[in-house]
Amino acid sequence: MKLAERAGRIKPSPTLAITAKANALKAGGKDIISFSAGEPDFNTPSNINNAAIRAIEDGFTKYTPAGGTDELKDAIIDKFKRDNKLTYNRSQVVVSCGAKHSLYNLAQVLFGKGDEVIIPAPYWVSYPAFVLLADATPVILETKEAEEFKVDPVQLENAITKNTKAIILNSPVNPTGFVYSFSELEALADVIVKSGILAISDDIYEKIIYDDIPFFNIINTRDEIKDLTLVVNGVSKTYAMTGWRIGYAAGPEKIISAVSKIQSQNTSNPSSISQKAAVEALMGNQDSIGMMVDEYLTRRNYLVENLNGIGISCMTPQGSFYVFPNVSSLYGSSYMGGKISNSVDLAGYLLDEANVAVVPGAAFGNDDHIRLSYATSIENIKEGVKRIEKAIDNLKR
Repeated sequence: MKLAERAGRIKPSPTLAITAKANALKAGGKDIISFSAGEPDFNTPSNINNAAIRAIEDGFTKYTPAGGTDELKDAIIDKFKRDNKLTYNRSQVVVSCGAKHSLYNLAQVLFGKGDEVIIPAPYWVSYPAFVLLADATPVILETKEAEEFKVDPVQLENAITKNTKAIILNSPVNPTGFVYSFSELEALADVIVKSGILAISDDIYEKIIYDDIPFFNIINTRDEIKDLTLVVNGVSKTYAMTGWRIGYAAGPEKIISAVSKIQSQNTSNPSSISQKAAVEALMGNQDSIGMMVDEYLTRRNYLVENLNGIGISCMTPQGSFYVFPNVSSLYGSSYMGGKISNSVDLAGYLLDEANVAVVPGAAFGNDDHIRLSYATSIENIKEGVKRIEKAIDNLKR
């Protein structure tokens, strides 16, 4: 049977594939330390769980409007006003089955054949796939480690053509963990407004930021960019709710209406129970966020210090729960039965020889690096670093 051409345009998510392989090895009895999954290891806070239990007991288990309940939309509107100084109404907000679903739906609504979408690299692995599945062309902008992997306004302006439809921005960035400052976003906003392209702002890690660094959305920089910007967020990372599958998007009513229409045909509504839980997440007690961020900070500091201590160059991320160390100094090394030529080789070596799962940087558009998630216990991090050090010592260089 011949499959549709679009099925061959993309590859399975590398992060999910490596996580699945690590889990399979664990199930087979291997003692695997996994730094692969971008998933908080904390339990969902109890107040959120209790809200879901009440929803079940109250019989809130039926269909809801395809684009989300008014109650959740109002909670999202309040969150935007409270946290981001952004103002929306219900017709400008849509709730989807995770932020990934929001981004996919936006791509389906906005992009088509002949369109170009600018994606700074390193990038989250799914951005190019969303663009390709919409028949459009991803235009990858290489960024420099010395500049914290951030796209600059001159680079952006030079990349814009008559076919450019949008740029996808992510801050804090997955996989690098760096955060765009107000002035950096302001400079990019000037280019975006001048050119009239759209900005898709993925803010999923906005609450996971360290060292008192402030978070800004690009709309905060100037009023004129609001009508050109789609803001995407969700509850997965901030509230340890990855499995609940609630994300949302806000932006111009015409675009959001089209997203709701598409969603009505591809998934219908997000889970009714999860929507009730998300209301509590956004409107209830927020103390759990600080607790989790404090623990991430402890893990970040240990991981950065000790990776550098074993000779792996690792910059200090400002947000998210990832480090993105440069491992290119190991390329050209060999071991019994193999050679390390790139990030894929190194990730395979660490998994096979050290029982440590990491994600190759090639999956994020930068082959000189690997990504490690520290959304795992400090005990796992300490043991994982020991194993990595031993595996590196065994390489012949």
